[in-house]
Amino acid sequence: MPKAVIAFGSNIQPERHVPLAIQRLGDHVRILAISRVYETPPVGAPHAPTYWNGALLVETDLPPRELHDRVLRGIEKELGRVRTHDPYAPRTIDLDLVLYEGVTSEDPTLPLPAPDIFRYAHVAIPVAEIAPDWPLPDQRTVADVAEELRPQSAAFRERKEVFNDD
Repeated sequence: MPKAVIAFGSNIQPERHVPLAIQRLGDHVRILAISRVYETPPVGAPHAPTYWNGALLVETDLPPRELHDRVLRGIEKELGRVRTHDPYAPRTIDLDLVLYEGVTSEDPTLPLPAPDIFRYAHVAIPVAEIAPDWPLPDQRTVADVAEELRPQSAAFRERKEVFNDD
């Protein structure tokens, strides 16, 4: 089965929505690894609440489009995500397919690898924790990109209590 990487983020009740989203994902894919969860400053909306960001390494028999459109967008909708014209609007959960084994795509509705992995530490660093040697089309690995973006992570704070059951 192909492996894929899904990045997640939330800044509306993240303590509730992040674990719920991961639980729901487990109904559709086999979760192999979960990165640490980081509290990160918002991008593009400096006065918005902070985000909880992380990534999952999964195995799936679903093709990328079905995983994205049916599963990821379905979970977002189920957890109350409302998409607006504002790409920086607060959200209950954001699930993005960032890597899919053996697939590159320039489709504007589902580019793979996702461009954000090259732009944002809050995407690249968690992905590098679970898939550091994943090769990228430009001959770098995810770990290489994460190291280049590491200066952006100065304000990150690890959220260790995310998966506690108490």
